[in-house]
Amino acid sequence: MPQILAGVILNKLFAKIFTFCEDFGLTLQSGKMKIRLIKRKTIDKYIIDNARSRSSFREWLSNLDDACWETPDDIVSLFNHADLLGNGSNRVVFKVGGNNYRMICKYWFGTTKVHLYVKWIGSHAEYDKLCDSGKQYSINNY
Repeated sequence: MPQILAGVILNKLFAKIFTFCEDFGLTLQSGKMKIRLIKRKTIDKYIIDNARSRSSFREWLSNLDDACWETPDDIVSLFNHADLLGNGSNRVVFKVGGNNYRMICKYWFGTTKVHLYVKWIGSHAEYDKLCDSGKQYSINNY
């Protein structure tokens, strides 16, 4: 029990130190940056509308909370079921829930954190239709 309590305290302390450094434009790791998810409410709404997706997206969000990236390749290293979209789109498609769901996000590597913008969420079948029409590079539902 004392080890768990110590871990919780250390996690809270690290979060405060990280926030302090971020406020002053500093990074704690060489080049690796935490991720700021833009439009998280979009994921929450999708979960409400598609209850079966809840555990899959919760797991994805949990992995994202601990992530630190330096390059787009780090995205694929953490989420090995992710594919970087080409055409200079700075987009990634995440395969969530054993490939049942797909989520397209646009990423931007800032100076102190990586910004990840949710652009589209749907089923695998809906994603296939999106790709058939070539819209995966430009869709912006949220």
